[in-house]
Amino acid sequence: MTALSLSLILAGVLLNAAAQLLLKAGTNAVGPFEFAAANAVPVGLKLAFEPHILGGIGCYVASVVVWILALSRVEVSIAYPMLSIGYVVNAVAAHYLFGEAVSPLRLAGIGVIILGVFIVARS
Repeated sequence: MTALSLSLILAGVLLNAAAQLLLKAGTNAVGPFEFAAANAVPVGLKLAFEPHILGGIGCYVASVVVWILALSRVEVSIAYPMLSIGYVVNAVAAHYLFGEAVSPLRLAGIGVIILGVFIVARS
């Protein structure tokens, strides 16, 4: 795998992770809501104009473009497992940004993910 290919994959993963974190920040800003017909328009408008939500959607769009570039250079059987790095990034970032717990069992799972990505990347 070339440096450019790896850079594209990592950029796609980081953009996707950023999208998740921005969406979470946006839903935190809006607050809890219930799915009900009466809530569809007011909640939909709140979500549609929440800056974090818009940023998250923008990151998703950019991640798709970058991912298509990556897939044009790397086998999907190598590239797709690399998306798992996003789990690691999100767990660490959510801990620092949102105070989410990272239990020992979760840390063990993250370790398994990192090992798996390393093995796939070396294959």
